[in-house]
Amino acid sequence: MQLKLTKPICFFDLETTGINITSDRIVEISILKVHPDGKEETYTKRVNPTIPIPPQVTLVHGISDADIADAPTFKDISKEVYQIIKDCDLGGFNSNRFDIPVLAEEMLRAEIDFDMKNTQSIDVQTIFHKMEQRTLSAAYKFYCDKNLDNAHSAEADTLATYEVLKAQLDRYDELENDSKFLAEFSSRKKFADFAGFITFNKEGVECFSFGKHKGKLVTEVLDNEPGYFGWLLNADFPLYTKKVLTAIKLRAFNNKLS
Repeated sequence: MQLKLTKPICFFDLETTGINITSDRIVEISILKVHPDGKEETYTKRVNPTIPIPPQVTLVHGISDADIADAPTFKDISKEVYQIIKDCDLGGFNSNRFDIPVLAEEMLRAEIDFDMKNTQSIDVQTIFHKMEQRTLSAAYKFYCDKNLDNAHSAEADTLATYEVLKAQLDRYDELENDSKFLAEFSSRKKFADFAGFITFNKEGVECFSFGKHKGKLVTEVLDNEPGYFGWLLNADFPLYTKKVLTAIKLRAFNNKLS
């Protein structure tokens, strides 16, 4: 089954120096861009993370410091990556919780105003876990009856993810061949940021999801405790979380003026 798309979708996978969203870096990125007419484009790049790759991580994805010594940094390729994914929906395997947050951090470090406001994100892992509870290699075998050779190679994982989603659409009648439906189905609790520090209440208004202000409206906390905003910006929170907080604060300020 082919995807019914109203705009392109970019399936992508990252290999990184670790699993910390704020401090780890990309060492390889692979993108498969699928257009509404079925045309496909691929982009794969090794990246110099500018920090050492721990040996235990190299054992997972096979990329060592020597392999990326002469590779471009993410900042070097950030504009071309952004041009590929701009105005596209995004898809991946565990992408909502890891790949998209890491990509957002790298984009913002490169001073590119990455934003997901008008972007649907389809997490194939979430669909898989809701239906079968397995891993990407098992999903590939289960849905496509193929063995995933070169697992943890960004390109192999990206292509497998795309094939798995198409097979899921063939298998499950309850899945609609629509990016918006698949994005909503593959999402977990809805957050304003990727890391889950800012959530939405029943009225769709942003609230803090942690600490002493858990459950309180962001606008009320920032209004009642002006210093809290400064503390958040200087603390070790993801750049995208700080971007969202700044946008909320500016929106509240503009509402007061109008």
